[in-house]
Amino acid sequence: MTFDIQKVAYLARIQVTQEEAIIRPKLDSVMKMIDVLVQVDTTDVQPLASPLDQYQALRKDEITEKDDHARLQKLAPEVAANLYIVPEVIE
Repeated sequence: MTFDIQKVAYLARIQVTQEEAIIRPKLDSVMKMIDVLVQVDTTDVQPLASPLDQYQALRKDEITEKDDHARLQKLAPEVAANLYIVPEVIE
């Protein structure tokens, strides 16, 4: 797979100078490496959360903050049904 730097830059709406476009060989080599990786058969490979053989220490799922929404909603300019009403920004 070859990269057309100018086309990708146009699609991304970014400006790329000719000096910056010389990275094409590097991008081509990365894409070739990705093509090789895509061809690897991973049928019997179990997904990993992490490649490291470590245990993630978990904390208890408990509430550590007090419910202060009533006081905070008194500070809001407008509240309805326990929701903050904000101005419409997109028409």
